[in-house]
Amino acid sequence: MSQFIKESYERLLIDEDIPGELYNKYQVKRGLRNEDGTGVLVGLTRISDVVGYKRTEEGVEPCEGHLYYRGIDVADIVKHAKGRRFVFETVCFLILFGHLPNRDELDSFKQVLANRYELPEHFLERSILNYPATNLMNRLQQEVLILYNYDKFNPDSIDPYDTLEKGINLIAKIPVIVCYTYATKIHAFENKSLIIHQIDPNLSIAEQILHLLKPDGRFTPKEAEVLDTALVLHADHGGGNNSTFTNVVISSTGTDLFSTIAGSIGSLKGPRHGGANLAVRKQMKAVIKRIGLDATDDEIREIVNKILDKQFNDRSGLVYGIGHAVYTLSDPRSVLLAQKCEEISIEKDRHDEFLFHKRFGEIAVEEIYKRKGKPVCTNVDFYSGLVYDMLGIPEDLYTLLFVIGRTVGWIAHNVEEKLYGGRIIRPATKYVGVIQDYKDTKERE
Repeated sequence: MSQFIKESYERLLIDEDIPGELYNKYQVKRGLRNEDGTGVLVGLTRISDVVGYKRTEEGVEPCEGHLYYRGIDVADIVKHAKGRRFVFETVCFLILFGHLPNRDELDSFKQVLANRYELPEHFLERSILNYPATNLMNRLQQEVLILYNYDKFNPDSIDPYDTLEKGINLIAKIPVIVCYTYATKIHAFENKSLIIHQIDPNLSIAEQILHLLKPDGRFTPKEAEVLDTALVLHADHGGGNNSTFTNVVISSTGTDLFSTIAGSIGSLKGPRHGGANLAVRKQMKAVIKRIGLDATDDEIREIVNKILDKQFNDRSGLVYGIGHAVYTLSDPRSVLLAQKCEEISIEKDRHDEFLFHKRFGEIAVEEIYKRKGKPVCTNVDFYSGLVYDMLGIPEDLYTLLFVIGRTVGWIAHNVEEKLYGGRIIRPATKYVGVIQDYKDTKERE
């Protein structure tokens, strides 16, 4: 049967080819991108803005990148966050409700989240411990869908307020589910001890993650601060990123929130989106193994060009962690995360690794510019894997931490689209095949 499928597939490739010039002929926006590299407008939002270039009379002009949550520069949020425990929770409130919370609002919101950390009765035993999985992103999709059955009210309700309530419940529960699912995996498939810590309602989400993941449940204030910053930087990235757009597209059909979040998780799993942080980590480990942390700039430049020439790493020709669809001169998330990465690298006595990554990123940007003639920058994925490694977080959880951070953005855009969009999202495609007459079976020989 497999040979038959292979032969049928090969015939399809020959008979049903779509020439590239047809995309230009019919002005098809492949990847929903314009010819100048900018995105096709598909909606309006007040939640966040991603700025990576300026439009001038001459066209698109590169500029330093900025990310705004409800009009507030994320750089300012991180700048004023030092020493504060609940910055991610503050950002969640800001993204969901449109303004920075005062002290009473933040305390109330923290209490709402803390009250929802606990999983439904028997969920841990029946849905997590009894079903270990090798791929945690796929398993998280299933677990989110299972939560549909535990919804105390109408799980199919698409009322904006009901969606917000269910969404806040997911923001609180997904970090716990992720940590317990990982513990189950390493117990079942790696013969490690099963350690299930009790939830501590007094901890922030970042602290809770570290508490549940670490065997002794202990972490330093700097570790919590760095992870909190990473979650803040992943909280949202406009309505046009793939997983958020996926969420809104699925939601526009009128389906339940659990289905839309599961779809977004599936989108984020891909190495061109959330899975890129793991691809960067594997790339950098391979590079360091080959040339070492003490490599000269010329040695780094040589291996960067080998990657670009498909002679090293996965031979894709891609330098993972470099370049972005919107940002040109800089990705503000990368800039901010690099600062936190350097801080934690000093605490962990791994500053040499950070400095190597920094040099590699700068040289890769230079070499890609020489080839393509347009500015690129390190993106948020370039440092996130190194940060997670320094925090003692296993590679299995890199993309899942992205999910934990981005869930709030998915919820906010979902609610916003319900309030102000209200139409099923259904773009069009152009049929470029031929019209044929139907043939009876005897005529097909």
